[in-house]
Amino acid sequence: MSVELPFAPVDTIIRRHAGDLRVSADAAEELARRIQRRGASLAQDAAERAAADGRKTLMAADFGVETVPDADDLTLPVAPVDRIARLDLDDRFRVSKDARVALADLLESYASDAAEGAAVLAEHAGRRTVQAEDVQTYFQLVE
Repeated sequence: MSVELPFAPVDTIIRRHAGDLRVSADAAEELARRIQRRGASLAQDAAERAAADGRKTLMAADFGVETVPDADDLTLPVAPVDRIARLDLDDRFRVSKDARVALADLLESYASDAAEGAAVLAEHAGRRTVQAEDVQTYFQLVE
């Protein structure tokens, strides 16, 4: 599976929570993969809700979001999130702009939680660098 999400914004999210720790490129790549999988899964669930309502367009409410933030306030870019949302959907579904922004916001929150946890794990291991194994361990602990 290719990763649709650029690593730079994911790296920014990790660094926001890493404090004085460094961040390996592998950590950003691992988190980007996890974000992509989560986004595709959330989009599938949203598509099921839209289909149950007889709609072909995913709306922000299908993601459980009532208030959609301003896209300019997000770190994750909306265009790649749109591609992520469509990964496992068939062509009959469309994704509204508000739904794309809502999904980006959900994924950014998901990434922030993971980044914070990975930083704690790296510190606990006595390392000065957040590594991919920290991201993997975080998800093993919470899933």
